[in-house]
Amino acid sequence: MDQANIGRSLVIKGEITGAESLFIDGPVEGTINFPENRVTVGRNGNVAANINSREVVIMGKVQGNVECADRLDIRSEGLLAGDVITHRFSVEEGAVLKGSVEVRNPEKKDQKNQQNQAKAVEAPKTMAAAAGNA
Repeated sequence: MDQANIGRSLVIKGEITGAESLFIDGPVEGTINFPENRVTVGRNGNVAANINSREVVIMGKVQGNVECADRLDIRSEGLLAGDVITHRFSVEEGAVLKGSVEVRNPEKKDQKNQQNQAKAVEAPKTMAAAAGNA
């Protein structure tokens, strides 16, 4: 598994995107967008950014909103100050979470997509039947 690393002495301000996992052990400000991969904030990580990722692991400090396609894991030494949208999450004893948490059910999203696709298929059939009667 490929993983990019942001070390303690590296300071980043701006937008970070990528197609591999990311390990942050230094200061980052801006936005972090890794929708298909994992973002890990190490013990020395200090992040002031919104994070969009498949999976997020927090062992350091994060100020910002977090949206995960799969799961959020806040370890015992982690701190998150921001709102969370995810399918699954865990918060270890000793961790700090300040903000709201919205847990979405991935099955409901799939069911809605299937229902919308079924309606899209039925609509042309209805129009064809109506055209045939005209």
